[in-house]
Amino acid sequence: MNKHVLLNNIDHKDLKIITARSAEYGDNQWFSVTFPAEFRSLQAHYPIFFHKDQTTGQFFAVALHGFQHKENLFLNADGWQSSYIPLTLRRQPFLIGLQTVHEDGLELKQRVIHIDMNSPRISSTQGEPLFHPYGGNTQYLDDIGDMLETIHHGLIDGQTFIDALLEHELLESFSLDITLDNGQQHQMIGFYTINEDTLAELPPEALAQLHRKGYLQAIYMTLASQSRVRNLLDLKNARQ
Repeated sequence: MNKHVLLNNIDHKDLKIITARSAEYGDNQWFSVTFPAEFRSLQAHYPIFFHKDQTTGQFFAVALHGFQHKENLFLNADGWQSSYIPLTLRRQPFLIGLQTVHEDGLELKQRVIHIDMNSPRISSTQGEPLFHPYGGNTQYLDDIGDMLETIHHGLIDGQTFIDALLEHELLESFSLDITLDNGQQHQMIGFYTINEDTLAELPPEALAQLHRKGYLQAIYMTLASQSRVRNLLDLKNARQ
């Protein structure tokens, strides 16, 4: 169970964070949530698709790491075998929280860093320190703060991107059937991709609107990334 608390340099002055990558630290995720600002970095390594939360009905973009639950084909005994790790996994065990502050008689919500105290990444003996001996943030913690801000704004923009895709009916469900070299068959369902036929028929004004928002580029990066399914399949076959 997660235990999220507000990070501070008194209660957590001696905390360190293990940054190694392995299943024991929670990296055995078969996909991670992403957003358009990250697509350029992701598309060279991972297929990008869309997933629908069955509880809320909300869509979100994902980078695929495997073909089934708890499978990350980029993990081996030496760590994560890719030069880019998706931000929503890299930020663990940190997350953004909200804190109420009063300023000039107004009640404001301020973003602050929270940490999951039950994370296996937390240590007092190994890893990256969060604070200097006299209380100041380390460069590592400053970098985490910047990463969380990027994720926060990226997810907001990501929802606007999804809204634009839905407005133009550009999302379509699909199933991915794969056959491994040893004859085993797997089917991946519950994901969505860009409907290329609908995209090709969009009127110029719609395309211009998507382009102005940077979403047309994100769409093409999504489509280009899907050639990476072949790379995933190669990694899967190598483990059989």
